[in-house]
Amino acid sequence: MRFSALESLLARENTPVQTPSSRISDYFASQVFGKKAMQEFLPARIYKQVIQTIESGENLDRETADHIADAMRNWASSKGVTHYAHWFQPLTGRTAEKHDSFFTLDGQGAAIEEFRGEALVQQEPDGSSFPGGGLRSTFEARGYTAWDPSSPAFILEVGDDKTLCIPTIFVTYGGQSLDYKLPLLKSQSCLEKAAVKVCQLFDPAVQKVYATLGWEQEYFLIDEALYEARPDLRFTGRTLLGRSAPKGQQLDDHYFGSIPERAYAYMRDLEVECHKLGIPVRTRHNEVAPSQYELAPQYEEINVAVDHNQLLMDLMDRIARRHKLRVLLHEKPYANVNGSGKHNNWSIATDTGKNLLSPGKNPGKNLQFLTFFVNTIRAVYEHADLLRASIASASNDHRLGANEAPPAIISVFVGEALTKVLDAIEEGDSTEAEVNRVFSLLSKIPDLEKDNTDRNRTSPFAFTGNKFEIRMVGSTANCAGPMTIMNSIMGQQLENFYADVEALKAAGQSQQSAILQVIKRYIVESKPIRFEGDNYSDEWKEEAKSRGLNNFMTTPEALTAYATDKAKALFTSTKVLSEEELAAHLEVRLESYALQLQIESRILAEMVVNQVIPAAVRYQNSLAQNALQLKQLGLDETSYAAQKELLAELSEGISALKTKAYAMKQLRVKAGQLEAEEMAHTYCNEVKPLMDEIRAVSDQLEGLVDDQEWPFLKYREMMFMS
Repeated sequence: MRFSALESLLARENTPVQTPSSRISDYFASQVFGKKAMQEFLPARIYKQVIQTIESGENLDRETADHIADAMRNWASSKGVTHYAHWFQPLTGRTAEKHDSFFTLDGQGAAIEEFRGEALVQQEPDGSSFPGGGLRSTFEARGYTAWDPSSPAFILEVGDDKTLCIPTIFVTYGGQSLDYKLPLLKSQSCLEKAAVKVCQLFDPAVQKVYATLGWEQEYFLIDEALYEARPDLRFTGRTLLGRSAPKGQQLDDHYFGSIPERAYAYMRDLEVECHKLGIPVRTRHNEVAPSQYELAPQYEEINVAVDHNQLLMDLMDRIARRHKLRVLLHEKPYANVNGSGKHNNWSIATDTGKNLLSPGKNPGKNLQFLTFFVNTIRAVYEHADLLRASIASASNDHRLGANEAPPAIISVFVGEALTKVLDAIEEGDSTEAEVNRVFSLLSKIPDLEKDNTDRNRTSPFAFTGNKFEIRMVGSTANCAGPMTIMNSIMGQQLENFYADVEALKAAGQSQQSAILQVIKRYIVESKPIRFEGDNYSDEWKEEAKSRGLNNFMTTPEALTAYATDKAKALFTSTKVLSEEELAAHLEVRLESYALQLQIESRILAEMVVNQVIPAAVRYQNSLAQNALQLKQLGLDETSYAAQKELLAELSEGISALKTKAYAMKQLRVKAGQLEAEEMAHTYCNEVKPLMDEIRAVSDQLEGLVDDQEWPFLKYREMMFMS
């Protein structure tokens, strides 16, 4: 299969890409039921009600829901759509949908097209087959999807078929969260409530605050024939075996390099589909590793941005097939080259058009910036372990802590200019004169949006001029996980800040003096989380330990943060998750981790026992036959000494693989009898080390066995021929 896959690769031709227009603006969001479509298909009165509902978060009445449903159907039907689906994000991490037809029969048996408000607002898919963490028994199949009006419906084209997809939340019969979207929406509400109060200390005109997100999606591409020839890629998304290619990324010749033609055609096709669906992608380029790429959009409101990234990952899979390619979203599809991440650029904005993490030129507004800036740092300091837990996964464990991605230790980088500002405030007093001195200091802050605050690429949480860049997020992740944590911890922190300031004002201090005094205390308290140096260094690991910062190297370790009293207090006080929901979500994460490693270990065992060992034995037989023939010819023993050495190495490797594969099977049996937490730890601490040992032996054999005998595509064939 290996050589036939390589032969098929040579015959590949580029798939032509046709764009609807040379101007993206002509077709951008053409498949989205946004404001433009609503204005066209809704009565003016209903349109105003819908916009008001979206902005206020209030419930829709039945009449309005019926009007919207009818308008959606008319709009979708005008574009050739026959079915609709509630589109949701279960705890699997990707998306799910159940399709229903607009077609129905009326009371006289005549066929009609119909879509009522009740079908728009709520559906009842079978919830028993989705992860629930014990929130719902298997025999209690009911799960409910409910429309999220704040994220627009869209038309998804699959082949010649078109479906109207309606973004929804997914809950149990009792209203408990079974998805990623509902906690995100609740966290946004929590953040807005707290942030508006703090904003009004500076600008009473602010009535609404929302978080923004800009993700950066990294990925690999591989030809579909090569992909199908590697069972590990097909079933786990990464190569479980494979010796490093002689040439990898060491020449630094791929990053920002010329994009290969097939990859370029894929990118163009993907961008067209994204733009039709209102996903504002703007940037594309080669990444560091061979066959690795990135695309990124303009920033959006956080809920819509998360939906767009989930939709994007689905589009990437579908469109790759058009080009006889497969997209690899796994954080580490290939060993010993850079893996893939998904930087999450998080900020907060107001309805008055202000980015609260952007320093302004007016000193008073700079104090507002400083307030939100310092509160973000303190929120991360207080809940660094939760932030680390939010990005933990079996796949991201391969990436974090290597000299290619941020370490597992959470720290905050702010840059030289802002470090000087924070240090000056820390060293000053809290008098009115000091307030004026700080205003003067703040007015001299350089244009951080232009100089990008020194970009420290080793930092997991870096301020980059007008936002915080969260670099630990893995490429397969649902952004809602870390974004829910960011919104929640910031919401709680801003509530605490507001209370602290009001207490000082009640004691007779001026508002500016009170704000500065609280900020100064927060700067001192959160100082251990700030680090401007090399996060990859061993010295930092030791220093971080002395600062009291945790270094959770594995997912099971990191996920313990969800079980702490501190986490329970955060989620219940912010009303983002109940204790029961939190426990259920934790159990799902632990089970998902263990099951991923279970699948990987089983595939690895099959590859080794059924293909690697037989290939090594065949080569061993060939060598033995050769050595025997040389001996029978009466040649000196030195003439076949090399064969004997190779035979010994092969025998040792074959024996080690057989022994370790059997031991791994026994550990899987043991793990299968344990509860979720113990099972996850067993796979992490016992099964995974054995998998690494098996890989090391197999990769050594790959370097010994005749190339014609080796059953699997090699790295040099997969990474440089696609």
